[in-house]
Amino acid sequence: MTKSICAATDTSDRVTTRRLAKAPSLLTAYVLHRYDWSESSLILDVLTREQGRLVVAAKGAKRPYSQLRSVLLPFQRLHLSLGRPPKAETADAQHADAPTREVQTLRGADWAGGAAMLTGAALFSGFYLNELLMKLLARQDPHPLLFDAYAQTLPALSGGDDSQVQSALRAFEITLLQQIGVLPDLSLVTLTLDAVDPDSRYVLRPEAGVAAARPDDASVSGATLVGMQAALLHGSLSALQHACASALPEWRGLLRGLLHYHLGSSVLRTRQVMLGLQSLAPLPSAATATAAGQLGSDFRPS
Repeated sequence: MTKSICAATDTSDRVTTRRLAKAPSLLTAYVLHRYDWSESSLILDVLTREQGRLVVAAKGAKRPYSQLRSVLLPFQRLHLSLGRPPKAETADAQHADAPTREVQTLRGADWAGGAAMLTGAALFSGFYLNELLMKLLARQDPHPLLFDAYAQTLPALSGGDDSQVQSALRAFEITLLQQIGVLPDLSLVTLTLDAVDPDSRYVLRPEAGVAAARPDDASVSGATLVGMQAALLHGSLSALQHACASALPEWRGLLRGLLHYHLGSSVLRTRQVMLGLQSLAPLPSAATATAAGQLGSDFRPS
């Protein structure tokens, strides 16, 4: 009798454990982009701290009385619960390591607090960051530090000081390049591994890293590179922003070349939208002109 009770208890514990394992985990996320899926549903491209970029189906999110309509907005910190990703419909689907479909089902979303919605020039800057993340980050590849940098950068975009906003954008670009593994050690000449001379001029080449500058190159001083490397090692976004502020024009030129190379194109949709808005009026508005100046790496109008 005792053995039967113990066996029943053990079975119950195993069932409970399996149910808990199947329960969706809570993810901290931002919506990067949303696409119409049907008359009532959306496909979301989201950045999560725990699992990286994910594609999520929000069924019924467009219905008039859906609670998700006012929650699934860009630049707002969210808590998401997702359904268990289904196995791919292949002959190997029964194996434990079978691939899963990319699209997961959204089961719930709640606002997790944050700054007010971006407007004006800050809105363009925010969409610029989102487009960089969508083009340069692989799906299901988590980067918690990059997620935190994104969350810290968004409030800085609404600052009234133009140089501070530009510093925040450049610092995020540098963090992004470092996190995806394409930024070299800025304190060393990449090909020779010699220490950078603070009094010399250098360039950042996409395929060669830190290299000595030629007379006609857009270059930066060795002291600036060493200072940026120290800020990267410090691990603070504010330290990166401070390092960028000391040489904003130089970093703008260097980062433009790196981003263009790794993006595979020099034109981003955000820039195309900006140019379209500017073409609608004889003179650009203050917001669009400010945004064009801030988003120098891939956004500067021709």
